[in-house]
Order: sequence, then structure tokens, then C-alpha cells
Amino acid sequence: MVVRLKARRFFCDRKSCPRRTFAEQVTGLTERHGRLTLGMRERLHAVAVELGGRPGARLCRKVQLRAGRTLLLGLLQAPPVPDRAPRVLGVDDFALRRRTRYATVLVDVEASRVVDVLPDRTAETLAAWLTAHPGAEVICRDRASAYSKAIRQAAPQALEVADRWHLLQNLSNALEKTCRQHRACLRKYAEREAKPAPPDVEAPLQELPSTALVERTRHRYTDVHRLLDEGRTVAAVARELDLDWRTVNKYRKTPLDDLLASAASRRPNTELAAYKPYLHERFAQLGSQATGHRLHRELRERGFSGHVRTVQRYVARLTIGQAETPHPPMPHPSTIAAWVTRRRQALTDEQEAQLLRVRLACPDITRACDLTWAFTDITRNRRGTLLMEWIRQANHDGPEPLRGFANSLLQDFDAVTAGLTLEWSSGIVEGHVNRAKTIKRAMYGRATFRLLRTRMIIQA
Repeated sequence: MVVRLKARRFFCDRKSCPRRTFAEQVTGLTERHGRLTLGMRERLHAVAVELGGRPGARLCRKVQLRAGRTLLLGLLQAPPVPDRAPRVLGVDDFALRRRTRYATVLVDVEASRVVDVLPDRTAETLAAWLTAHPGAEVICRDRASAYSKAIRQAAPQALEVADRWHLLQNLSNALEKTCRQHRACLRKYAEREAKPAPPDVEAPLQELPSTALVERTRHRYTDVHRLLDEGRTVAAVARELDLDWRTVNKYRKTPLDDLLASAASRRPNTELAAYKPYLHERFAQLGSQATGHRLHRELRERGFSGHVRTVQRYVARLTIGQAETPHPPMPHPSTIAAWVTRRRQALTDEQEAQLLRVRLACPDITRACDLTWAFTDITRNRRGTLLMEWIRQANHDGPEPLRGFANSLLQDFDAVTAGLTLEWSSGIVEGHVNRAKTIKRAMYGRATFRLLRTRMIIQA
């Protein structure tokens, strides 16, 4: 198809005029100083927004469009940010580079649209933005102290709303910590409910395997406590040993035996775990005749699908006394926390039975479960008026991690109450954070923050 287009060209007769000629523009097709038609520019702009530079250029070559990555990126220009902030503003952070650099995304919750992206997550940057863009009446945020400080400083009239999902996440962490503290109760109950053990047979004395991880744990524990005994702080010890302060704190609070046991059992073979009690029993019965091939054949008859080398390695550890005594199966603390925070109707009969056994094993875990169910009911039904009564109950007879969680709610009481009462939350903001991660990873880390910000705002 050939399209013949006629356009008029005008000439100026005035000699003092610096422009001698004027070309007529076709509305909707051409514009001054444009190397592309408006339709082509819109198509290339859409490709650049969705794919960026190099991926967009590859697509253009496949669909017979003449455009390189420089042209595509030149078409991306971030629209101007409105002078006033939206009435309901959502604030959250996301990682530009995990544990190194973070940015802040600002979202219009009512319109589900990204308003702006800030280059960091400090209180000063957010406060400066809120000062330059007034008008926010409700601000949804997570429980980060930096954002709360910025809001109190730059928008004190705005109502802060703590996100309900983050509240449930903090509650789940407190419940999981409670279960970890009382794992001895769970193990004792499981051993009592397990089948009677076979008769005692003389076996080699157990000792921890001398692996590199065990030796590193032992030396690190010694170095941490030596520096702490000299009167240094946790932060100073972390700088001295080039460790994270959380690692130093773990070595300070956790007994050496627990650390060594955790290091020795790191990355266990989960496929063989269910058959370890049988292996211990047969090894004690057969003695020197317990070979890896023989026990592997017996396990195969009982459904084991692993390799013979897996059984041989474990039998070798049994022979030299480096295999731990298998404990009766019990749910992991994170699994217990997931069961409790989930809706009761979503649990299977087997999960209900295991959760009942967990509650019977320890009164502190029972109380933690009751408090968790009460708080999840307040959260799901938005009964924020009952929050103070829940905090009193948790401080009265709740386990220590639940009391810590309750006290943290008091420090942010107004925002938490609003989050448990009003309809607003950060759910829409979290969706835009996921989209930001998708865009960031699609750019393979080669682009700048300016391009990431532009694509996030344009795609909103």
C-alpha cells in the first residue's frame, strides 16, 4: 500500500525573520522536529515501558521496527509528580540490592497508582517529600520506625495506619520463638507418646562429628565470649570479628552445646530421617554384620527410594559413634506457627490432631496459641477496640515473646488500632512492590535508578 500525503510549505518574505520556511503539520501524524510519526512513537514507547532498552530492541528487530536501545530509552520520560500528595498514601520499601541499598515507593491507595519512587528509605528523604507535597490525610505503612518518624515530622495531621499483614507476621514470629524455647517440652511429650524403645544394646559412645562447620562454630563461640568478657559491646565485637551483630547476639545468648548440635545436624537428609529409628534398632541387633548394602535392601522393602551410598554413609557414622540418636517426629516451630495463624477450617484432620498434641505438650505453647487465635480474630474482623484488652491479657500470663510483641504494639498503639479498625491497608502497596521487583530483575541490574523510577511511574 502506498499513501501519498501532500503538505504545504510556507515561506516568510520578511528578511528580518530568522525562520525562512514553515512546514504544515498533519494533526495526529507528525510534529515539528520529530523523526518518528506519532503512531510509531507511541508503539516504541509502549515497547520501552514494558521491556526497557536491550530486550525492547530485540523485539523491535523481530517485528521489523527500526529502533535501537538508545532510541527506546530516550523515549522514556517520567511524568511530573503532582504538587499535592493523594488523600490515602501508601509507603513501603523494596531492595535495589538486598541488604545494601533500598528505595521507597509511594502509592495512591485509592487509585492503585505509583505516585513517586524515592532513592532510599531514610526518614529525612520521606519527610522532605511530604513537606513538598502536602495533602495526605491517611498514610498506610509497615511498622518501620523511620517512616513513622518522617510522618510525625512532616505530616502530623495525617492518620497513620499500620498494615495488618505485618502485624500477623510479627505475631507469627513471636509464636515461633515461643515454640523454639519449649522444644524440650515437645520432644519429651513425643518421646512419652512414642512406642516403647527396643532393649538397650551396647553401642559406641556418641560424639559430634569433627566437621569444618563444627570447628568454626566452636572457635567463633570462643572468640565472641573472650571479647565480651573484656567488656566490649555486641557492636564492637561484630566489627572486630567482621560478623553481623545478630550473629554475635546469637552466640552470646545460645549455649555452646546447642550451637554445636545445630552445626552438626546442618542440612540433614530428610529422605532418610523417617528410617533412622529402624536403622539404629537393626544396627544394635546385627552388630558387625550391619552393612550398608544389607540395611539398604531392608529399607527398600519398606519404601525407601534413596541411594545405597546414603545408607552406607550413615552406617559409617553409626560405627564410629558420630550419629545422633533419632528423636520421635515432631512438627517444626515454623510449621506450628503456620497452623495456628491459618484459619481453622483450612487445617486437615491430621494437622488438627498434631496441633492438639502440641498444645497438650506445654502449657506455655497452649497459652500462646490461645492468644494468637484471639489476635487473628481481632485482625480479620477489624475489632480494634479490643486491642488494649488483648495486650493486658498477653502481659498478664502470656509467654515472654508474646509479651514483647504486645509491648511493641503499645509503642505504635494509635497506628495499630487504626490498622485493626479501618479498611485501609498496605495490600495494594505490596502489589506494586512485587511489580517493582519484576521490573528490576528484568533489567538485570544494568540500568540506573532513574530508569527504574520512570518505568514504575509510567506503568502505574
